[in-house]
Amino acid sequence: MTNVKTAPYGSWKSPITSDLIVKETIGLSQPRLDGDDTYWIEMRPSEKGRQVIVRRTSDGSTTDINPPEFNARTRVHEYGGGDYVVHEGTVYFSNFADQQIYRADPDSPPQLISTECSDDRVRYADAVVDPRRNRLICVCEDPVNRAKRRIIWSVCRSPGEPTACSFPEMIFIRRRA
Repeated sequence: MTNVKTAPYGSWKSPITSDLIVKETIGLSQPRLDGDDTYWIEMRPSEKGRQVIVRRTSDGSTTDINPPEFNARTRVHEYGGGDYVVHEGTVYFSNFADQQIYRADPDSPPQLISTECSDDRVRYADAVVDPRRNRLICVCEDPVNRAKRRIIWSVCRSPGEPTACSFPEMIFIRRRA
């Protein structure tokens, strides 16, 4: 027979923990379409909450785009969002560790394409592809530099090309209520 213990309200120990409930639950977000392929982000608790961009092709096969050392996540706006964009099979994403933008071509490791800052001070999010000018247009946030807290920024899509601010007149500063 089970040994029943009585405890004051709210102080009893349950064998069911929040970790037990969510440890195998994969969160899905940010779906994107590119030709016949579908992309999304999986938040994987079993990988310490790492966010992985997944591609599903028309034949039903799935592939992780960012390898284990990359976490497709940004801290722009403090809460993130707009972590990646895809164009003609090439994925551009913000990496959580350094907040820089990487380019992931099919069957190739990701390559750094933003070079504004060597640490995670400058952050990027909400990118869109401008194929005519070979660039990404995105939100760039610098929480240290109050004059350029949040601006619209241009990043060349090719590794090794300079990153340049194309829209310095468009400065967005969030007002606190």
